[in-house]
Amino acid sequence: MTTDDLPASVEPLPVEIKNIQPGGGVCMRIELAWGCWRRWYLKTFRRRYVAHMLAKREGPVHEDGANACPHEVLDPRDLKFYRNQGGYYWSAENDPFRWRDQLPFARAGLVELFLLGGAMLALTVILAFAFWPLAIPTAVVGLCIVWFFRNPKRIIPSELGAVVSPADGHIACIEEVEDEFIGEPAILIGIFLSIFDVHINRTSMDATVVGLQYRHGKFLNALRPESARENERMEVRLQQNSEPRRRFVIRQIAGAIARRIVCWVGPGESLERGEQFGMIKLGSRTELVIPKEEGLEILVSLGQKVSAGSTVLAKYSQEG
Repeated sequence: MTTDDLPASVEPLPVEIKNIQPGGGVCMRIELAWGCWRRWYLKTFRRRYVAHMLAKREGPVHEDGANACPHEVLDPRDLKFYRNQGGYYWSAENDPFRWRDQLPFARAGLVELFLLGGAMLALTVILAFAFWPLAIPTAVVGLCIVWFFRNPKRIIPSELGAVVSPADGHIACIEEVEDEFIGEPAILIGIFLSIFDVHINRTSMDATVVGLQYRHGKFLNALRPESARENERMEVRLQQNSEPRRRFVIRQIAGAIARRIVCWVGPGESLERGEQFGMIKLGSRTELVIPKEEGLEILVSLGQKVSAGSTVLAKYSQEG
């Protein structure tokens, strides 16, 4: 997509969104601390590698001349939490860590997988030597952690007008609403994600990110309707890339257990239908709001199990 094709109303990134995980977290702080040590090690013992990576680095810094990250950017790992801020980047062919996107686990959750899963594994081994029955619960918890952060491949439907699910889970609500961003009557489809569901979010249609809105909030049970109004959430506002350029909204909503919303896209980014744009760590809720138009057919019902990127929630019969 060229600059001329972008929606005219793309909003700047709100100042409160300083990274891809605005709610922070212990694992995030540990990884950022590790990054400080890693950059010292690279500059001290791997200067040729640093020089090579800096030569391949692309992209401008901010208009005021400052780096978009709060630290030095020596290789793509330094951008993990700040990829939505703009600035430096490496092309796919110059990114030696691109292979991590092909892992069967969510890249945004690799540290949690390593720390939490590793801790459970170590505890399981210790308990197995001490008194093996005690090792069973920790082994089960460890397997659940691995299962939670899985990232299965999905076949994305290609039919015209299809609106795919932005999340795995069960349909919790389907209702008519008024949405200020969409500017016309809309349909809201709410999806509840348990801790056993895949928690990676995908966009429902080919679209450009128009803007983001993040709000701190409570951590009520995601099954409760009021959680959508009161819980911490990230609202991703999008507009179709092609005619009729419908506007729609995907909301990532934290739950009682899930307190870490991750959204790595920024305003102006173009996404293909079914493309990953974020995740919510542990049980949560995702909402999709789409325009209610003549010819819109809702294809799911309450309680139905859906899969992100592959289940068609609705279909528009009229396309440009």
